[in-house]
Amino acid sequence: MVGGPLLEHKGSVTSVAFSPNGKHIASGSWDATVRIWEVETQKMVGGALRGHRGRVTSVAFSPDGKRVVSGSWDQTVKVWDVETQEMVRGPLLEHTDIVTSVAFSPDGKRVVSGSWDRAVRVWDVGMQAMVGRPLRGRTDYVTSVAFSPDGKRVVSGLGDRTVRIWDTEMQDVVGGPLLGHTRVVTSVAFSPDGRRVVSGSGDRTARIWDTAKT
Repeated sequence: MVGGPLLEHKGSVTSVAFSPNGKHIASGSWDATVRIWEVETQKMVGGALRGHRGRVTSVAFSPDGKRVVSGSWDQTVKVWDVETQEMVRGPLLEHTDIVTSVAFSPDGKRVVSGSWDRAVRVWDVGMQAMVGRPLRGRTDYVTSVAFSPDGKRVVSGLGDRTVRIWDTEMQDVVGGPLLGHTRVVTSVAFSPDGRRVVSGSGDRTARIWDTAKT
């Protein structure tokens, strides 16, 4: 371990992320706060980012490192300015259950969120509004979401043991669900070239999928 541990949180830490330049870390916790840390000094930058009324489940940096998005048990998505430590967008309110996962698009203009309400939602950060309709189909609760490198697709992991890929412009599933896991899918991510998806599951396996064959 390089220094640390970072000790300010008062509850379980559920999500962490490096800034794109590697100089900062964002952390989200069951204490309902988001905290920003300086990697070199390993000290918290300013105070805790407070505003959520429930456990923070997921945090992610924008591509320019200037903002952090967070999702929470309070069913909201919030966007924070790293420098001023103020909430600058949100709360985004369309979800009707716990928000489990959030991520910025590669251009930083959109945010995707997944929820126990079985919906994947894409948000226009500037307009603070949902883009189109929720992406849900006949699916179970959503555990994890991620944008493709080109921002045109979103992958979601689900409680029904499937992985689904969505076209963000057409707002529809690309091909059928990816089947093979035997328990809840807990985490998903695109490869840097966007040609593969990796998924992790409660069935103790990680699986790699060819997106061109979906």
